[in-house]
Amino acid sequence: MPGRRILITGIASYLGTELARILEADPDVDLVVGLDTREPRARLDRTERIDADIRDPEIARLIPPTGVDTIVHNQIVRRPGPGMSTRRAHDVNVIGSLELLAACERTTTLRTIVVRGSAGIYGAEPAAPQFVTEEMTQLYPLRTRFQRDVAEIENLFGTFARRHPAVACTMLRYQHSIGPTVNTELTQYLSLPVVPTYFGFDPRIQVIHERDALDALVAAVRNPVRGAVNVAGPGTIGLTRMVRLAGRPSLPIPSPLFGNASAIGQRLGLVDFSPDFSRLLRYGRAVDITRLREEVGFYPRHTSGGAVDDYVASRQAAAAA
Repeated sequence: MPGRRILITGIASYLGTELARILEADPDVDLVVGLDTREPRARLDRTERIDADIRDPEIARLIPPTGVDTIVHNQIVRRPGPGMSTRRAHDVNVIGSLELLAACERTTTLRTIVVRGSAGIYGAEPAAPQFVTEEMTQLYPLRTRFQRDVAEIENLFGTFARRHPAVACTMLRYQHSIGPTVNTELTQYLSLPVVPTYFGFDPRIQVIHERDALDALVAAVRNPVRGAVNVAGPGTIGLTRMVRLAGRPSLPIPSPLFGNASAIGQRLGLVDFSPDFSRLLRYGRAVDITRLREEVGFYPRHTSGGAVDDYVASRQAAAAA
């Protein structure tokens, strides 16, 4: 019986490269294909690479001949990096997803799509439920550009799934990742010499350890379910405690002045908070992971607090080396 044939977009990212490495070692996987304009972060022994921009209509011609049965969409920009405008990030997120779906339409062998999306679709709200479930995306308005991008991506893949009932489409809604090797908005925040916080606010923060983030993606590829699935470590940790564990002094700033402080930090090259992250620092967010556990069958090894502890321990070990 032939094995799985899997394509990964954004294979040059940490999760993309590590996912390919794990799938290469899986005897049930016959072929791994990576789509990216950049090389993977590490050597991959039996992964074929398509050197193409996800926004290029040409991918509709390049993907179908691979005969893949599974596509992992791992190329969604959460925050524009250096040299990337918000417009370009929007194009990668939305136009890239449109072009990928055009390729999916032509790939007759396709049976599964797994999208590495974001829990940012829920926003960060002062009156939000203690743990947000997957059906609660319309409780509050979409306040930021990234939220609107994620909602549009989900709508595109949801429409495709309804038109193609034979294809199982899993939308993974990830909380922020933290760990020894990832460089995220959260790890950059915790690395500041002085960490700004909102005066009078100590929100509950929920994170996912980088290894659990990877293993959840692997689990969804092996056991896809239809619809949205929240991905996070169990429980939450208070922002004040998180900053204290990171060994950083905090600087509480009154809410009306927080934006000005962020702008000064940006000009000094210290920090560049996205609107989504700024709201998270004020109100926090936590999601329910029942579907992840019971339907995907994945149990994170690290709680949110445990993930922060591991991040801090790894950083201390690196400083002592």
